[in-house]
This record gives sequence, structure tokens and C-alpha cells, in this order.
Amino acid sequence: MAKLDPDSNISVLSGVSSKRAETLSDHNIDSVRDLLYYFPRRHLDRTTVTLIKDIVRGRSYSIIGQVETFGERPIRRGKIFQAIISDGTGLLMLTWFNGVRYVKRLFKIGDRLAVHGKIEWYKGFSILHPEFDKIDENDDPLSTGSVIPLYPLTNELRSAGIDQRFLRKIVRDVLNSIEHIPDIFTETFTKVYNIVSLNDALQQIHFAENIDRLKTAVHRLKFDEHFFLQLLMALRKNSLKQTATCPLSDIGPYFRNIADSLPFELTRAQKNVLKEIHEDMKKPVAMNRLLQGDVGSGKTIVAILSCVIAVGNNVQAAVMAPTEILANQHYRSFISELKKVKIPICLLTGKMKKSERRSILNGLEKGRIPVVIGTHALIQDDVKFKELGLVIVDEQHRFGVLQRGKLLDKGYNPHFMAMTATPIPRTLAITYLGDMDVSIIDELPADRTPVVTKIVEPIRMPKVFAFITDEIKAGRQCMVIYPLVEESEKNDLAAAVEAYQKLSKKVFADLNVGLVHGRMKTDEKNNIMKKFESNEINLLVSTTVIEVGVDIPNATVIVVEHAERFGLTQLHQLRGRVGRGSGKGYCILVHHNESDNSRLRLDIMERTNDGFHIADEDLKLRGPGDYFGMRQSGFIQYRIANMVTDGPIIREARKAAFDLVKEDRDLRHDQHTGIRKQFLHDYKDRLDMVKIS
Repeated sequence: MAKLDPDSNISVLSGVSSKRAETLSDHNIDSVRDLLYYFPRRHLDRTTVTLIKDIVRGRSYSIIGQVETFGERPIRRGKIFQAIISDGTGLLMLTWFNGVRYVKRLFKIGDRLAVHGKIEWYKGFSILHPEFDKIDENDDPLSTGSVIPLYPLTNELRSAGIDQRFLRKIVRDVLNSIEHIPDIFTETFTKVYNIVSLNDALQQIHFAENIDRLKTAVHRLKFDEHFFLQLLMALRKNSLKQTATCPLSDIGPYFRNIADSLPFELTRAQKNVLKEIHEDMKKPVAMNRLLQGDVGSGKTIVAILSCVIAVGNNVQAAVMAPTEILANQHYRSFISELKKVKIPICLLTGKMKKSERRSILNGLEKGRIPVVIGTHALIQDDVKFKELGLVIVDEQHRFGVLQRGKLLDKGYNPHFMAMTATPIPRTLAITYLGDMDVSIIDELPADRTPVVTKIVEPIRMPKVFAFITDEIKAGRQCMVIYPLVEESEKNDLAAAVEAYQKLSKKVFADLNVGLVHGRMKTDEKNNIMKKFESNEINLLVSTTVIEVGVDIPNATVIVVEHAERFGLTQLHQLRGRVGRGSGKGYCILVHHNESDNSRLRLDIMERTNDGFHIADEDLKLRGPGDYFGMRQSGFIQYRIANMVTDGPIIREARKAAFDLVKEDRDLRHDQHTGIRKQFLHDYKDRLDMVKIS
């Protein structure tokens, strides 16, 4: 084969017909380069293959065996397909519930399979829906001693005649036909960060000489992916540093009056965070800071005092919250402090009378209102400020980048602070929020006692209801929470309404029970919450609309139904709604699912109240895309890197990227040409985030 250009179309390869080229293109493999970056999902070698006689229930293994028999078997709701393989030391059953018609065409007696999956026990060892690949003697690591790559295969690829052997053949042809793959990094760079060359990494990821060389290849390719995302963050941070703004150098006349009048002492962590924030605000470049603090750590007073500094420097401050409930909660907290120093403040939401809204808009534009709390209503085109100097966004992951940007654009490069009560693991923070400086309130006020958490089965609910009755008779208040997810929203809402009917009319007929959910009209919802705050409602039945922003010091018990359907971080948020006053808090997680995995997840909630530990566990269990309870739009899609497990590599890649931008902020040096070209290709749709000439 003639020497290949990495940018050549995949159709130039021998054996790639137009149909195969089209199918490969559907899998984002259009060029020779794309093929080289279609990495194996797993590798087989002697050390990774386990004999059937050595397997243990509950663990995952790679096993090589021969098909002894197979066939369909009827079950109550259709058919299943089963195959039995043997490796000479034992038998293993493989079972498929779906795609029976397709799967049964793939086997014949005597086929050798490499299978991977978790071992279960049902009349013998079995794997349900295993990953599998056909292999021959030439591919068998037990007989050849080779490291065999196993590529991701879909039904579409298999239908087009693209199997493991075909992929290995064309990848090998490409590697033999490209004399040398040029590196994007200099030789000095690779030595400093102890990574192998790109040429070596791509050769070894596909056809490794041994496991050690495979590991060095994986390390290099992971480093590359993390490096370019960190480079985006470094360039973004550098762009912000070049953004001039109004420095807020004075502490102002209001700060001390409010801080000294508080009925509690600020914690050490709160004082440190306020110092970091003010140091940022003194600079002639815009602050870009993330304030993290666990549930109940006191972020709101930090936000209030930050706004007071801004107002003391004759600029306006805007605080945006994701829900009206949270916006109202902030408004009440802010007004109770700002009235001490006679700073005007207003609340702006979507459901306001025109006359009231018009008055607020006029006050903001003329500068008569220095502080505004609001929802998405703040980013409407008709909202104008005289001089917006500070923007605070609470629970910022619930807003898109464009929404935050629209609010920032209403001032001359105002200082920006995001707040979150959702503790963010370090690897996620430096990846997803790597362009921000981070402040952490890592201690709770001295008077906060940990909430007691218990997992219960539905059969124990009568005892739970008796406990709730006792708490309410003692003057306390309680909440019962039902899940609400997009896929089954109507059913979930119906379940919450039905539960309200049962609890209000049968179980707690002599108590005042209220219902709140996201589909209620704003006035109705606010009215219910006001009644709950004033203890006119003893027991509140709710969907997760109360996850953040509800501060009822008198609430001591929260019951979460179907707790297994929530992420751990969301459960931690819900738990934070109780125990905020003098009474001891209790969180009762009702577990309806009998799976071992869901019970293990909930056990973490029983063991710890540490939000950061819970966040780490949640990230491991759910991955970054689902971490915040919603799949992040445009979130980075890694080919080989793993944000959860690559902590040390991420930190190395971050250092490399930030050092590079410090040395060459436009990536214009000759030795960085390859890096610049790769960056512009990978992040062509995000270049508006950075200033690069």
C-alpha cells in the first residue's frame, strides 16, 4: 500500500467498500486519523483472562471458551437466548433477553468466544448480556502470548461486515503505511511530563508488545485529551484576566455594620472566603470565582456581605437563582440584613404585575435600586442597570453558559461569583469549572448538629408515620418528598398527588397537610410555602421543587420516597432541608428497589454527612454527565480519558496547559504549531470562550 496521509478518507483503505465507509462514517470514522483514534474498548492477554474454575460470583471477568450448545428458551413474556461455553475447566451460561433473533444468528457450535461481564448464579455460573467477540487461534492470547485489542462493535458495524478481525486488519495496514506519526509536543515537553511519543502511543494502543507498553500508551493518550480541555480552561482564564473592570477597593461603609450586628460569629472558613473575594474585587480585572459550601455552611451571608462591598463602592449587584422559591428565600435573607443599613433591594421574577415590574426596571436603570434578587427574569432584554458591578449566580449548574453571559453583559465586565451547595469533586471542578478560582467553606457553624439518616423498607412506614406525628405534636414540622424525573413525570406527579390525598385524609387527617409541585401556579406555590414557613401547614408533601432554597428552621423530619431513584448529591441536598434550627434533624430514605446496588448507594448516606465524600461517590457511580441531575449540554466526550479515575493525569495535564499559556498565551511560538492546530480543530465550536489571535 502506498504511504498514507492521516487526513485521507477511510475509503482509500483496502477492503473498505462504499457501504462499509458509510457505516464507519456513521460512527464518526471518516479519515485514517479517525480510525487510529478509534481505540479498543479492552485488551486481552494472558494476565487478563480467567479460567472458569477460578471465577467468583459478583465479580467481572474476561473469559475465553468454546461454544458447546445454544438455543432459544420460552419465558413468560417472550423468549431468551442462551449459549453454554467451556474452557476445559468448567461451563458458563451466557444469556440474552433482548435481540434474540439477531443474537442467535451469530453463533455456531465450536466458535471460540472472548466474553466479559459480571458473574451471576442461576443453576450454575452465568453472565447476563455479556460483551463478546469471536476469536480464532491466531487471536487467542492463551496460545499466542499476544495482547489482543477488542474494539467497540455495534449491530450496524457487524451487519456491514465490520468485525474484530476486519478492524484489526485495516488498523494494522494503516500503521504499516504511515512511516511516522508527527507529534504535537516537542521532545523536551514529552520528557518533562514523562509521556511517550504520539507515534509510539498509537502503535501500542492497537498492537501492544506487552501490558507495560500498553499502559504507557494509554497514559499518553489520556494525557492528550485532558491537556486540550485544560488548555481551553487556561486560555479562558487568561482571557478573563485581560478583561478590565472597575476595581472595588474599599470595604465600604456598610460591611462592618452588618458583620458586627450578626447574632452569630462568622466561621473561620467564611472569613477566609470573604477575604479571597475582596482581594479579587480589588483588582482591575473581573473576578471569576466559584464559592462551594456544603448544605448549611453559610454561603448566603457571604453573598450578602459581598454585595454590601459592591454597593459600598457605588456599583449595583445582581443575584440570580434558578427557582422562584430560592429567589424568594434569598430575598428574605438579604432584606433582613440590608434594612439595617438602609440599602434598597428588590425581587424580580417572571410573574409580577406590570406596574410593579416597571417600577423595578426604572429603579435599576436609574441606579436607585442597588441590589436585585431574581430568577431568569433578570436576563430579559428590558432589564438594564446604571452600573452593574457584581453578579452572583446561585446553583450555577442549573443555568447555561449563555444565560450567565446575558446577565454579565448588562454591566461593564462585572465581577462574577457562582455559588453552589452541591459539593463538586476536585477532578470535576478543575475539568468543568477549570477557568474559575475556587473558594470553599469547609466547616459548618458550631450550632449545627448532623442530621440522622436512616434507610427503611415500605413495610416500616406505619412506624415512620407515628414518629412524624410525635414530632408534629411537639411543635415541629415535616416533609415527604416524591421523585420527579422527565421520563415518567406524569406518573410521578400523580403518585405525589395521590400520596397527598392519602396522607391528608387518612393517615394525618387531624393535621394540616400541604402539597407543592412544579406545575402549580406561582401564586399558589408561594402561598403554600408561606403557610409552611409560618407553621400553618404541619406536613408538606412535595416533589423535588424544594431541593434548594427552603429554609424552615422548625422542620425536623424529611421522608424521601423511592430514595433509590435519586442521585446521592440530590439526597444530600434534600437532607439539608431539615435540622436547620434547634431541633434534631432526621432524614428517612424509603427504599423500594431490592437491588443490592441501590442499597449500597443509600448506605453511603447513612454513613456520612460529608457532602464532598458523597459527591466523590456520586461521581464514581453516575459519571460526570449525570452528576448534577441533568445531562450537561455539550459536555466533553472523551475517547479514552476518564474524569473519575484520572485525577493524577488531570493535574499533570492542567499544569502543562497553564504553564504553556503563561509562556505563550496565543500559542504562536514555532514549537507550539502542532498544539495550536490541534486545539483549533478540537475546539472550533468554543473559540468564542477565549481570546486567541
